[in-house]
Amino acid sequence: MKLWGGRFQKETDSLVNDFNSSIQFDGRMYKEDIMGSLAHAAMLGHRGIISPEDAAAIDKGLREVLADIESGRAELTSDNEDIHMNVETLLTAKIGDAGKRLHTARSRNDQVAVDLRLYLRHEIAAIKGEILDLQGAILEQARQHQNTVMPGYTHLQRAQPISFAQHLLAYGAMLCRDVGRLEDCGRRMNECPLGSGALAGTTYPIDRWETARALGFDRPMGNSLDGVSDRDYAIELLSALSTLMMHLSRFSEEIILWCSWEFKFIELDDGYSTGSSIMPQKKNPDVAELVRGKTGRVYGDLMSLLTAMKGLPLAYNKDMQEDKEPVFDAVDTVKMCLPVFAGMLRTMKVLPENMRAAAGRGFINATDCADYLTKKGMPFRDAYTVTGRLVAQCAAQGRTLEELTLVELREVSPLFGEDVYEALKLENCMALRSSYGGPAVEETSRQIRELEEFIKEHQA
Repeated sequence: MKLWGGRFQKETDSLVNDFNSSIQFDGRMYKEDIMGSLAHAAMLGHRGIISPEDAAAIDKGLREVLADIESGRAELTSDNEDIHMNVETLLTAKIGDAGKRLHTARSRNDQVAVDLRLYLRHEIAAIKGEILDLQGAILEQARQHQNTVMPGYTHLQRAQPISFAQHLLAYGAMLCRDVGRLEDCGRRMNECPLGSGALAGTTYPIDRWETARALGFDRPMGNSLDGVSDRDYAIELLSALSTLMMHLSRFSEEIILWCSWEFKFIELDDGYSTGSSIMPQKKNPDVAELVRGKTGRVYGDLMSLLTAMKGLPLAYNKDMQEDKEPVFDAVDTVKMCLPVFAGMLRTMKVLPENMRAAAGRGFINATDCADYLTKKGMPFRDAYTVTGRLVAQCAAQGRTLEELTLVELREVSPLFGEDVYEALKLENCMALRSSYGGPAVEETSRQIRELEEFIKEHQA
């Protein structure tokens, strides 16, 4: 007989039993379920709702159940439907009638709500740690490549000279926002639904503040209907994880391009590459490709939960059992991607000479040529036009701007002087871009320091 079977005259059909069961995925929350039960039982005892002896027996029994599950001595079964009923069944078998008093003044609706919040609170901290480690890998490479000139791109066309450090640090900045989103989500998540009951609270004189404090929450949720039916925090987490994966996917795309023979800006370590079963020359960036591919999976998890929640009236509905699989899948996927991505970055070999060679073609110093004329007194739009004519001339002749003679330059504008060649040198073009956030060494040094400080602050 199921724990809820009092009003039923026959056993649940086996197909329905399997269909209804959630233990195959919510079983991972056994520790959180027991934590919530320990806090609830202690509060019931303190408030005189159950006897001190029963409260003590429940406390001891729950701790033994936890040890049994972790050691593999206890089996979680689909006959008991979900993690809550499995734990209660194991407890009652261990301590008898006292175990049947544990569920006083609560419902599985507020149980699952508190379990999921406790579980995700822990997972947010774990994911944040992995992001900070990835930022550490970015810093390791950025420190070495502040003077490594590479072409910056717009529209995937060579645009202006930047440093490899600045390019990497752009992803470091994105990841800072990802950490912030996770922390914001964690703060909003940190309210306790326990004590909301099935939907309308309880007639027992419970102390919701006690259980909230015992479980490390800031406060109890202020509305019992909202307490059992809210999944905003899970949706917000999936949204934050989707944004994080989008950043990793963009980074993956660039790594895939950079390690191709067409770019050859980097070479991935053998430990983070794979080969072909038929083409012996191949060295494939499978890690980056899989991260890029798994991004769609996390997006799907977000859409799955949004769709499940979009038409639900208050309060709890069985549809909400569909919250956990997409949440768990997204968390697992992100936790799988982050450490392998960090390892790939740490071990990749950067090829500065190839980056510099690519920067030397494509007229990425054209803006600097126009700026040179502007600083000599020519209006920028006129300087833009003059430089455009020079670029067209060079393109037709297969030359670069710095290969033009001073005579050729002065045929277009008498403002050109010998100092133009220093202005067109790519290293100088990059070094002079010292505006806040730019690629100059003093600016990438500032960005590196700030990212180092961010990591230290958020590791605390």
